[in-house]
Amino acid sequence: MADYRQMWNDLGMDLESHDVLCNVLPVAFGDVYLSQENRPAAMDFWDMVVADVHGIRPAELIEAQKNGQKVFGTFCVYVPDEVVIAANGIVTGLCGGSDFWVPAGEAVLPKGTCPLIKASVGARLSKTCPFFRIADMYIGETTCDGKKKAWEILGKDVPMYIMDMPQMKREKDIVKWTEEIKDFSKMIQEFTGNEITPEKLAEAIKTINAKRAAMERVYNARKDKNIPISGKDALLMTQIAFFDDPVRCAQMCNRLADELEERNKNGISVFPAGTKRIMVSGTPMAIPNWKLHHIIETVGGAVVCEETCTGTRYFEGQVDETKTTLDEQYRAIAERYMGINCACFTPNTGRIDDIIRLAKEYQVDGVIDVNLKFCCLYDTEGYTVEEALKKEGIPVLGIETDYSDADAEQLRTRIEAFIEMLG
Repeated sequence: MADYRQMWNDLGMDLESHDVLCNVLPVAFGDVYLSQENRPAAMDFWDMVVADVHGIRPAELIEAQKNGQKVFGTFCVYVPDEVVIAANGIVTGLCGGSDFWVPAGEAVLPKGTCPLIKASVGARLSKTCPFFRIADMYIGETTCDGKKKAWEILGKDVPMYIMDMPQMKREKDIVKWTEEIKDFSKMIQEFTGNEITPEKLAEAIKTINAKRAAMERVYNARKDKNIPISGKDALLMTQIAFFDDPVRCAQMCNRLADELEERNKNGISVFPAGTKRIMVSGTPMAIPNWKLHHIIETVGGAVVCEETCTGTRYFEGQVDETKTTLDEQYRAIAERYMGINCACFTPNTGRIDDIIRLAKEYQVDGVIDVNLKFCCLYDTEGYTVEEALKKEGIPVLGIETDYSDADAEQLRTRIEAFIEMLG
C-alpha cells in the first residue's frame, strides 16, 4: 500500500481524525467481506480498491486535475454523467455511508435528518474524505427537502450547482428535465472551458451505456437459481461504480460477469442449496454501509437483488444512441433518467411495478423493504410497497435503520424470524 499522507495533507485533511477512520475500515471490511468463502476470484479488483479507497482513485483524480480536467462530485443517480464526460470532466460519487461522519453533520443539521445526508455533509466538514476535498464543484438536486437545505450549507464551502428535479412524470415534466439538462450542459461547458458537441456527447453516451450493460450482466447472473455471488459482493461492485473510471468499471464488471456466468454453468454457488433468496428494496446504501446485507447473509438468507439507487435503479435503462443532434440527445438523456423510479415522484406506481417485476425475475422468496431513519419519502411509500407485495403473495418485511450498530441484534432477530417464516 502506497503512502498517501502527503496527498491528504495537501488536501487540507484532518489527518488525526482520518487515521481513526482508516483504522476502523479494514477491520470492518475483513469481518464482512474477507470472512466469506468461495468468493469469485474477480472480486480481487474491488478488494484492492477498498484497501486503498482513499488513495488510488483520489490520486488519479488529482493527476487528472493537473492535466486540466475538472472533477464534479455528485450525490444522486439523476445527475447525467454523460454531460460531464462529454466536456472532458470526471464524475465521482460523494454520498456518505459511515456513522463516523454523522456527528460532524449533526453539528449543522437537525438530528432528525437522514443519516445519508448527515454523513455526506459531515464528510466534507470534518475534512476526513479526500473525494469531498478534491471535487472542483458539487452537483446537487432537489429530490428531497433534507438535501435542499444541505446544499445551502455545502454551498458556503465549495462551488455548488443544483438541478431542479420535476416531481411528476408527465410530458411537460420530461420537457422541463430536458431543459434542466441543457442548462446543466451550459454550466459544465463554461466551468470546464470545453465545448460539448454531438460527437462528444454520443461517445459519452456509449461509454456510460457500456458501463450500465456490464453491471446488468452481473445482475443477470444473479437471476439464476444458482447463487454465484453474495449480495455483499454485488453491492460493493455497485458502490465502487459511483467512484471509478467508467471504462475501467465496465471492464471489471464484464470480467466478473464472465466468471459468474461460468459458475452458473458449473453449478458453483456461494450459498447452500435451499438458501432463501431475498430482494432488498428502498433507500440507497452508500459505501461503507454493508450492515443489512451482512445480517441477512449470516442468518440464512442470500441477497440476490437490490431495488435501490445502489442497485437496479443505477444501471437499468439505456440512453438512445441513435440521436445525432444535441437537442435530440438531451431529450434522450432526459427520458432515460426520468425512467428511474425514486420515491420523490408522485404518483410513483412505476416503482411498485419495478419491485414486483424484479421479485419475479430474480425468483425471490421474500422482500426486505428498508428505510433509512428520517427518510420521509421511502418511509411513507413503504405502506404502498408492502400492500402491493402482499397482494402478489410475496412475503415482505419492512424495517427502519441507520448507520449505527445499535440496532444490529434487533434487526438480526427480526430478519432471522422472517427468513424462518419463509419455510
